[in-house]
Amino acid sequence: MATSLSSHISLQTSESKFSDFPDWYSPETGIYSSKHPSISLPTDPFLDIVSFVFSHKHDGVTALIDSSSGYSIPYSKLLPLIQSMASSLHHLGVSQGDVVLLLLPNSSHFPIIFFSVLYLGAIVSAMNPLSSTFEIKKQVSDCSVRFAFTSLEKIDQLNNLGVHAIGVPQNVDFDSENIGFSPFHELIGGRFGKAPRPVIRQQDTAVIMYSSGTTGVSKGVVLTHGNLIAMVELFVKFEASQYEYSSSKNVYLAVVPMFHIYGLSLFVVGLLSLGSTVVLMRRFDGNEAVKLIDYYGVTHFPLVPPILTTLVMTAKGATNTENSFKSLKQVSCGAAPTSRKIIEDFFQVLPHVDFIQGYGMTETTAVGTRGFNTQQCHKYCSIGLLAPNMQAKVMDWNSGSPLPPECYGELWLKGPAIMQRYLNNDVATKMAIDKDGWLRTGDIVCFDEDGYLYIAPADLEAILISHPHILDAAVIGEMDEVYGEIPVAFVVTRHGSTLNQEDVMGFVAMQVAPYKKIRKVVFTKSIPKSATGKILRRELKKLLSSSCRL
Repeated sequence: MATSLSSHISLQTSESKFSDFPDWYSPETGIYSSKHPSISLPTDPFLDIVSFVFSHKHDGVTALIDSSSGYSIPYSKLLPLIQSMASSLHHLGVSQGDVVLLLLPNSSHFPIIFFSVLYLGAIVSAMNPLSSTFEIKKQVSDCSVRFAFTSLEKIDQLNNLGVHAIGVPQNVDFDSENIGFSPFHELIGGRFGKAPRPVIRQQDTAVIMYSSGTTGVSKGVVLTHGNLIAMVELFVKFEASQYEYSSSKNVYLAVVPMFHIYGLSLFVVGLLSLGSTVVLMRRFDGNEAVKLIDYYGVTHFPLVPPILTTLVMTAKGATNTENSFKSLKQVSCGAAPTSRKIIEDFFQVLPHVDFIQGYGMTETTAVGTRGFNTQQCHKYCSIGLLAPNMQAKVMDWNSGSPLPPECYGELWLKGPAIMQRYLNNDVATKMAIDKDGWLRTGDIVCFDEDGYLYIAPADLEAILISHPHILDAAVIGEMDEVYGEIPVAFVVTRHGSTLNQEDVMGFVAMQVAPYKKIRKVVFTKSIPKSATGKILRRELKKLLSSSCRL
């Protein structure tokens, strides 16, 4: 999540150029409404996400493909496999309300395990398989995990924490002879008949995902079956409905991790309701991705900024670009803002491919905004329009007052995809969600005159990165007695560069309004980032407050 750029931005721009406000903004309430028509969500209180996803009729053939082995799972076998594993888990003792940890990389087994757990009314908590022992112990304790699916090398570690752990092979064709995977094969091929299904309500907890939220401290985000249903309707199905081509003919390349809300919402849940094919990569490699796009006829590639950069560089270096990427229709980028320079480079090498950005959080079940380009409107650098059924406010951090279009402030969101609460943390929940249900995101944004959203740091970071001597950059805010809070740039320069603070500040000042000027520059060797490419601004704030350098 992007953090505050500077609270004084909203003060300096509080006079909007609008005299007559658009109908999607109410000056009386300060509420921005989606420009898209509302979507009717299921009202049955006893509807669960498994029943919802598999109630959709489509003509999709292949659901999941493991790119390393070519092993695939057809849609005709997907639900039977889920039901078989659910019956085995029930026989093992997994019951409603139990928490099952998925400590796994992307694999064709991930969605099967995920849905089989939820089929029983149990709860999934997903986690990066590269997490440290300390992180695993903390999450296991916080969630009261009883069962886990993981790699063979982590089984003993989890068993020592009192968790019944099951080793998961990367695919069915390979490793099947390894005796360590026998328990898993027995589970997925169990013959215990259909497991009894408990009463599951939309308001029941389905998933506990972990997020740094707005404070930088990792917290368990409690998402319900209703949240996941809203995500499918307002994000995945809605986006698919904006295009003329059939969703069941789409082929998605899955590199974004399934343990992250971005990957979970698309590859584990949403796309399987549409009949699309998901081609799975466990680790991203640019050259391998190009081969997979061409071999499987990939049409859609959701990714994050670092992967976008690598894709662009790989495409630039390709010797046979005329015959590559022909099937690709859209690249979508999320999890962190993308620089204008990279977008421009993207269109130089892949001019026929649509590019959009989106915004979502773990706390919003990945629902927020999504780009959509038409012949009349191309706004590649924005994070798109508000999703259907979603409302927003842009709040002045100092006064707490709502701001009109073209003013920067903190984004607040409200809608059916907002999390239920933070796990075991009433204080953090009350800090994040007010009494009226508004989620304080901590991100600084503004709406333009067409209702498109822009994240504040992105424009300054894009300008910085466009400098020929700058490799990478990040912008955060620092309190100042005169200005309230000033933009501070962390800059990584190219080898041999003699760039100094005045050079950087002057370069930015020539391209922005006075209130956006960089007031301080910190030169560093690297910008701390998450696995999905999101800048860890809280780490930069720590460095700034302690006067340390990376």
